[in-house]
Amino acid sequence: MIVKRTAISRRTVLRGLGTTMALPFLEAMMPSARAADIAARPKRLSVFYTPNGMTMDAYRPAATGRDFALSPTLAPLEALREDIVVVSGLGHPQASTKGDRPAGHGRSCPAFLTGAKARQTEGPDIRCGISMDQVYAAHLGDATQIPSLELGIDQASLLGSCDINYSCAYTNGISWLSPTVPLPVSANPRDVFERLFGDGEALDPSSRLAQARRQSSILDFVREDAVRLSGALGIEDRRKLEEYLDATRAIEKRIQRAAAGPLADASGLVQPAGIPGDFAEHVRLMIDLEVLALQADLTRVVTFMAGREISNRTYPEIGVPDSHHMLSHHGKNPEKMAQLAKINHYHMEFFAYALKRLKETRDGEGSVLDTTLVIRGSAFGDSNDHDFMDLPVIVAGGLVKGGRHLAAQKGTSMSNLMLAGLNLLGVPAKAFGDSTGPLAGLADA
Repeated sequence: MIVKRTAISRRTVLRGLGTTMALPFLEAMMPSARAADIAARPKRLSVFYTPNGMTMDAYRPAATGRDFALSPTLAPLEALREDIVVVSGLGHPQASTKGDRPAGHGRSCPAFLTGAKARQTEGPDIRCGISMDQVYAAHLGDATQIPSLELGIDQASLLGSCDINYSCAYTNGISWLSPTVPLPVSANPRDVFERLFGDGEALDPSSRLAQARRQSSILDFVREDAVRLSGALGIEDRRKLEEYLDATRAIEKRIQRAAAGPLADASGLVQPAGIPGDFAEHVRLMIDLEVLALQADLTRVVTFMAGREISNRTYPEIGVPDSHHMLSHHGKNPEKMAQLAKINHYHMEFFAYALKRLKETRDGEGSVLDTTLVIRGSAFGDSNDHDFMDLPVIVAGGLVKGGRHLAAQKGTSMSNLMLAGLNLLGVPAKAFGDSTGPLAGLADA
């Protein structure tokens, strides 16, 4: 006998003691088999940003088309080759001086997702443009609980200028809600988790630390509701629900371990609760939070900065004890260029991790990656020259035709890629930034 199950709402949540928790996409949410079609599933945007440019000789593939070989910097993407499109030839004309005083990072970083020229100022009168991610978030409206997530690794610099003659607001983040409102980056996994699943109450630092060290779990509060729901699901949906709850629990435990550790004593600065002391663990944790948010459809728009622009982070764990920013201005010194290439490769490993996590996370009959447009890039190509007209861009996901190196005509504005991306996401935009038209060739070979 065939047992027919009533479809449940896509917005079904688990509840318990004032806590709500969204669910991943389940077969029981489909009123018919046709609803499982990939075209009917929500489309998502994920942006992965790395600071301080590239050693382009180690990054740039020699050949174009499908026969290109992965360069040393791109090597971590070997297993994901068919999911990526390496795009070369793109630049940001709006990052040029246009009569302003010299600077590089302060103009190129804000142009990355906006295609707009940043007003030169160290004061509060900042101005740039609306970023691509926020155009898509506005298009989605209230389709999700959270319009967009802006994630990062570094805390923002709030005072003075971070590049010559340019406010720190221009290099703290890459998302702009409006030409005058840059969105802050969240670097504390605990804050992100509470935004996704917590009660949203404002807590003073001591209360937040106490909560961070608490060993109880959000799952403890919603377990009864989860058991009730599980009884109404099929075998495959029960497996998906269990995997989702296990992933949530694993992230909570990692945050709790980070919060329970000793607080760092660095010249009087206290490490915020929930931020792992290990860079790699921090990056992977933020990526896992992103994937969880996308899987549960809490948001469909995420930007992630693996470091704020002009980052001076050192990477002794890979044998690079010198400052990232200092190495980016290598003066063609071979040893410094090799060190910078190590950092670039290291960052690419985390991008590969992000793609792998998106690809292995189920969404309906496919994966989250199937319906996600992923854009990886930096504000510079050759960082030594502050070259903003040859950017290291990779596009990935099921909305594009992968396994290729797509060479755009030299000097093509990256805004053309942004416009094409918005169109692939279903936004009927005719222009974006300083675009001259949508970049051709992304969705077809």
